[in-house]
Amino acid sequence: MMDPTQTAAPAAAPSAPTEAHTETPAAAARFDTLPLDAKLLRAVADQGYATMTPIQAKAIPVVLAGRDVMGAAQTGTGKTAAFSIPLLQRMLRHENSSMSPARHPVRALVLAPTRELADQVANNVKAYSRHTKLRAAVVFGGVDMKPQTAELKAGVEVLIATPGRLLDHIEARNAVLNQVEYVVLDEADRMLDIGFLPDLQRILSYLPKTRQTLLFSATFSPEIKRLAESYLQEPVLVEVARPNATASTVEQRFYSVSADDKRAAVLKLLRDRDIKQAIVFVNSKLGCARLARSFERDGLRTNALHGDKSQDERLKALDAFKRGEVDVLVCTDVAARGLDIADLPAVFNFDVPFNAEDYVHRIGRTGRAGASGLAVTLVTREDARLVAEVEKLIKKKLELEPLELEDDRWRPPRRSEAPAGGGDRGEFRRPERERFERAERPAAPRRNSAPASDPFFDRPYEPSTTSGTPAWEQDAPSVVQPGALHHKPRKKIAALFGAKKSAASAAS
Repeated sequence: MMDPTQTAAPAAAPSAPTEAHTETPAAAARFDTLPLDAKLLRAVADQGYATMTPIQAKAIPVVLAGRDVMGAAQTGTGKTAAFSIPLLQRMLRHENSSMSPARHPVRALVLAPTRELADQVANNVKAYSRHTKLRAAVVFGGVDMKPQTAELKAGVEVLIATPGRLLDHIEARNAVLNQVEYVVLDEADRMLDIGFLPDLQRILSYLPKTRQTLLFSATFSPEIKRLAESYLQEPVLVEVARPNATASTVEQRFYSVSADDKRAAVLKLLRDRDIKQAIVFVNSKLGCARLARSFERDGLRTNALHGDKSQDERLKALDAFKRGEVDVLVCTDVAARGLDIADLPAVFNFDVPFNAEDYVHRIGRTGRAGASGLAVTLVTREDARLVAEVEKLIKKKLELEPLELEDDRWRPPRRSEAPAGGGDRGEFRRPERERFERAERPAAPRRNSAPASDPFFDRPYEPSTTSGTPAWEQDAPSVVQPGALHHKPRKKIAALFGAKKSAASAAS
C-alpha cells in the first residue's frame, strides 16, 4: 500500500512554529541526500516520493544516529516513513538470504493501537523493504492465529502488532523478543486511552534493556510524557508544530443544530458542497450501525466501521471506501488514528468526541499530505462542555454557526412521523407527501348520519298466537309411537312445593 503521507512538496508544514527547534527547513530535503542504501532509495522512488516532509527531514537523521525519539507532528505528515525507513537502514546489516528461521529473529517491534493501523503500517514497511531480504509480518486480533503463527515460525525481522494479540503469541511461544533492538510506539496516546498500559508494560518486560525506542503521536498528553520518561533514554523531541495542533490545510466548521436535525444537516452539507466521499464519526457502536442504515435509506452508499464487526468485515469496509465504492463511511474512533485515505474531502463529527484529543485525530483523516479538507462538527446544547475541552486543547476559540435547514422535504422523518403500523425497518412518509396524497385521493362517499334500519327489528311487538300454557305443562301425548322412547310425565312444578291437587286431578 502506498503511503500518501509522502509528498513531493512540504505543503503540510505548519505556518507558525512555536519553538526554534520546530522550524521547517528552508528548502525541501530530498531522500537521496540521506545516507540510505540504494535498495531503500529505489523503494522510495517506486512510491513516487522525492522530497521529505518536515517530520521526516528532522526525525530520520536522529533515528539513523541511534537516539531515542519523541516525534510530534500533525496527522497526515508522514510519521510512518519517518521511523520505518531509518530502522530498515539500520537493520540492513542483519540482511541475509538464509531459509533458517533462526537467522531471521525479530529485530524491530512496532506496536499500534488498532488493527487497521497495524495493517496499514505493515503494508508501508513491506513496500519500503521490497528490494531487501528483510521480512515483515503483522499480527492483530479478530482473525485466526494459525496463519500468523506459521509466518512467525518462519522468521521475521520487523513485527507489527497490536498489544493484545502479541501477548497471545508470546504466551504460545510463537514470538521470541529477546533479540529486539528497536521498538516503536505508534499513536501511543491512543494505546493509553483504551487501557493498553498494563499490556505495554508486560510486552516491554520481555525486551532487552538495551534498545532504541521511538515514540510517535499527534498529541502528547501528560501520561505520554511520563511513559517517555520511564522507557526512553534521553529522548530527542522532534516536532514540526506545537503539540495538539490541527493541520492548517483543514477548514474547521462548527454548526449548532438539534439532535433530531443532525442527519439532515449532513445531507444538506454533502449536497451543497458537492462532497463525493466523507467519513462520519460517532461515539457509540450502536449509533454507528443505526446511522449507517439511515444513510442507506437516504440513497447513499454507506458502510459502518466499529469494534463489533469482525476484522474481515472491517478491512473489507475500509478497502471498499478507499476504492470509491462507498460514499459515506460511518465510524467510531477505531478509524480515528493513523488511517491513510488519499484525497478524502471531508470529515463529519456527528457526535463531539468525549476525549478532546480524538478531535485532532478525527479531523486528521482529511487534509493529508498538503491537500485541503473540510472538518464539520455538529454541536447540540448538551455538547458545550466537550466543545470547551476541544478549545482548551487546540488553544483556539471556536465559533458556532447556525445552519439553516430547508423545509421538511430535506428533513429526515422523526419518530412521531412513523406510521401506526410501525413499518419494516422504520419506513416513513414525509409529511408533504402525505398532504399531496390526501389532496389527490378521491373523496370517499359520506355515510348517512342516521343509523341503518332493519325491517325485522323495527317491527312493533306482536304477541304470540299460540296457547299461553307452557310447553312443559302440556299433557304428554296419549299415543306413543312405536320405537320412540317413553318418558315418564314430568310432575308439575307446583307439586314440588306441596300444593293441593285440584278436584279434577283427584277424581282422575
